[in-house]
Amino acid sequence: MCRVLGVSLSGYYAWASRRPSIRARSDAALVERIGSIHAASHGTYGSPRVHAELCESGVHVGRKRVARLMRGAGLAGVSRRKFVTTTLADGARPAPDLVDRTFTADRPNVLWVADITYVPTWAGFLYLAVVLDVFSRRVIGWSMSTTLHVDVVLAALNMALGSRKPTESFFATLECELLDRRRFKTQAEARMALFAFIEGFYNPRRRHSALDYLSPIAFERRHAGDRGTTGGVSGQPLVCRRARGRQGRRLLTHGPGRKDEGSAGGRTKR
Repeated sequence: MCRVLGVSLSGYYAWASRRPSIRARSDAALVERIGSIHAASHGTYGSPRVHAELCESGVHVGRKRVARLMRGAGLAGVSRRKFVTTTLADGARPAPDLVDRTFTADRPNVLWVADITYVPTWAGFLYLAVVLDVFSRRVIGWSMSTTLHVDVVLAALNMALGSRKPTESFFATLECELLDRRRFKTQAEARMALFAFIEGFYNPRRRHSALDYLSPIAFERRHAGDRGTTGGVSGQPLVCRRARGRQGRRLLTHGPGRKDEGSAGGRTKR
C-alpha cells in the first residue's frame, strides 16, 4: 500500500501512531455534546436549534460546523409533512377572518388562537384542543377528550383563562415531532405522551426560530420586564372571536375588540 501510494514506511508508522489532532479531539467532544442535545429534543432538532442550545450553554461554535458534524454523525432534525387542506361543504358559511391572517402580537394576551386535532390510537381517536398566546406561542390552555364535542374546546379555553387572569403551527409541530413518529395502543398512552410533549418539552424547552430560538417560557421571561407580566392586559378585555385557519378549520381567537362575536364562556355552534 505504501508503494502504491508513494508513502514511506516511516511516514506510515508515524501517522498510525500519531494522536488525533486538537481539532479532531474537539470535534469528537462536540459531537458527543450535540448527540446529547439531539436526544434531549426527542430527535427533532436540526442544526439551527442545536446551535442555539450550544450557544446558550456557553459553547461558541459556528453553525456550519454544527451542521457538518451532525451530517457526519447521521443526526438530522425532522421536517413537517405536507398538509391536506380541508374545504368548506357546499353552501356552508365561512367563518369571518377577524385577524386578517395576521398571527402576530407585540405583547401577551393580545391575541389567542385555538384549534382541534385528533390523535389516532388502536382504541379510537383522542381529540386534543389547544389555546396558544400568539405573542410567545406558549400553550396556555389544552384539553383532551375521547369524543369531539364543544366541551373539549371550552375546557381548553377555561384553562387558558384561569392561567392568565401558538395557532395551527403548534399542531404542525405536534404532528411532525410526535404523532408522525409514534403509534399509541391506548388513549391513556396517548394522553401521557401529549402531556409530556406540551408541559415537559414544548412550553419549557422547545426552541422556536420565530422567537430567536428561545422556548415559549424563556421568551416570555425575557420580555416580562419590558412588557409586564403574563396576566391580563389592562383595559383590553379578552373577546372570543371566530376565524378560519390555513387548513380551513375553525379557529377561536381572543383579543381586544367587539363583544358581539360571543363571549369566553359561551358555546360556539359547530
